[in-house]
Amino acid sequence: MDILKQKLTDFAKERGIDVLGFAPKSRFEALEKEHNPFSIFPEAETVILLGKRICRGSLRGVEEGSNFEDYVLYGRNWLEDIFLTTACYDMTRLIEDNGWEAVPIFPNPTEVRPQGIPVAEGRPAPNVHPDFDYAAVACGVAEISYNGILLTPDFGSRQRFHMIITDAVIEPTPVLDKSICDLCGKCADACPLHAISKTEYKTVTICEKNMKVARIDYSLCAKCKNGAVPNRFISSGKPDRVAALCNRTCMEHLEQAGLVNNVFSNRFRQGRPWALDAEGKYVDDAEV
Repeated sequence: MDILKQKLTDFAKERGIDVLGFAPKSRFEALEKEHNPFSIFPEAETVILLGKRICRGSLRGVEEGSNFEDYVLYGRNWLEDIFLTTACYDMTRLIEDNGWEAVPIFPNPTEVRPQGIPVAEGRPAPNVHPDFDYAAVACGVAEISYNGILLTPDFGSRQRFHMIITDAVIEPTPVLDKSICDLCGKCADACPLHAISKTEYKTVTICEKNMKVARIDYSLCAKCKNGAVPNRFISSGKPDRVAALCNRTCMEHLEQAGLVNNVFSNRFRQGRPWALDAEGKYVDDAEV
């Protein structure tokens, strides 16, 4: 392991960074300019993806139907805006202290598009927002599940990411060759709005890794009252479904099937979960 990579790995352990991966520029050649991190820093050589876990306990109130606000803070807003931002900033400083330029990148959704800004021919639009799903696969830390959510070997869907682009050449992390998602379809079965297709899917290929991703009707997800949270950056963007019933059911399955490494003494789901339809009425036929 080269000296800089060792320093970054040691830093991650010291600062509670739970997921860390590296990818070379060559892995992003197939990505369009508007979502390609190297559009921001063309002279860069490496993308670094760093993540912190979403504590399983932050989802407890949603699972019980008793508290939603603390997940929004600890599992999303504070985690992205404070905990991860501080770690990303400090790691950026570490890279610069070792003589390399580093660009910290916040996970703005790719749906955000600049309006009315002229763009030179052949150049990406200003305010490029890198595709974090693509980067997570390219950096060897995650795969995209049938439910359309990133899964890592340790935490399943329970993490959030920031990115750093640097001109340092760093030994890459191998792309995951083992699947975490076993295509059980429990996410589709659990959705009381039937937003996730059980039969229609697309195959997403990133760095030669093929992943089956369901056709998801996000207009229905936007009406979900089972833990989905509206996109806080753009009203038309995909909602955050980490706390939604579909993903909480996936979490339970991954743990019980031994498909993730971060496991607990007691199982996550202690009884039959609550489920609401688009109007907020309880339903009893959700297959959870």
